Amino acid sequence: MIIFPAMDLRDKKCVRLYQGKFDKTEVVGENPVKIARDFEAAGAEYIHVVDLDGALNGAPANLDVVTKILEEVKIPIELGGGIRNLETIDNILEKGVNRVILGTSALNNKAMVKEAVKKYGEKIAVGIDAKDGYVAIDGWINVSKVNYIDFAKVMEDIGVKTIIFTDISKDGTLEGPNFEQLGAIQSSVSCNIIASGGIKNVDNLIDINKMGIYGAITGKAIYAGNIDLKEAIVACK
Repeated sequence: MIIFPAMDLRDKKCVRLYQGKFDKTEVVGENPVKIARDFEAAGAEYIHVVDLDGALNGAPANLDVVTKILEEVKIPIELGGGIRNLETIDNILEKGVNRVILGTSALNNKAMVKEAVKKYGEKIAVGIDAKDGYVAIDGWINVSKVNYIDFAKVMEDIGVKTIIFTDISKDGTLEGPNFEQLGAIQSSVSCNIIASGGIKNVDNLIDINKMGIYGAITGKAIYAGNIDLKEAIVACK
């Protein structure tokens, strides 16, 4: 299982939210480039980056920070937040990002997802963020009437190979992930599933690994000192 240390960017800084609420923002790092270097030094194989300003406003806002990170680390980066059209996807991948994550645009514009997958294949991932089992969009501000499993199956049919699943109620809480929903999506589609939201310790990561899940994202637990990234990577090999 791949462990993806997470960086949520807002106003050029690393922050953490609580249950996706923008009014509950905690700055956890003034220097995202240094944090990325620390992740790499700890043995991370991949870094998960979310542009929160982009997710909220519908267009990436921290690409200058992402570019600096790409210049400083050799490991691949996946980026989500505000990626709503093919032109933006082209631009981000040209900068050297390894994989883009579509969220709101995947729900609202399936034709664009299909076109992106046809052009870029496995470099396109979809983030499915669920609230009470329904897909949330627009930086988690709005909730659709689309069930998260149904949406995952549609994305699988389009050809999406990687799905990042987050139970919003767990995100940033350090209460442990939603294993029930995680198991349901894992058994419903053949896509690689990346677990996100609520991971509190290495035991959670080991349990996710036992489920045969492709990857897990952890952010707050690292910043809070609950997880030593280097030890966690070894434990999940």
